[in-house]
Amino acid sequence: MSNRISKRSHLVGIGLDNKDDHKRITQAEEFSVLGGSEETHEKMTETLCKTFEEIHDKGKSLETIEANELVDIISKNTPQ
Repeated sequence: MSNRISKRSHLVGIGLDNKDDHKRITQAEEFSVLGGSEETHEKMTETLCKTFEEIHDKGKSLETIEANELVDIISKNTPQ
């Protein structure tokens, strides 16, 4: 038995602007998006999908990317 601890990272987006009581949940291997209005939920999901595409294109993972680089990538991929 190994004593190695498996390091696994996961991003979570939480939308707080839901007024229609619809429960929105999107789950992927590396992220989850919970709540929000339909527009907010879609924007957060799009942002995270594009973010992970860019991370993987750079040959990195959530576990290996620097925090400041992750912030830059998320900012760049957030729809206006």
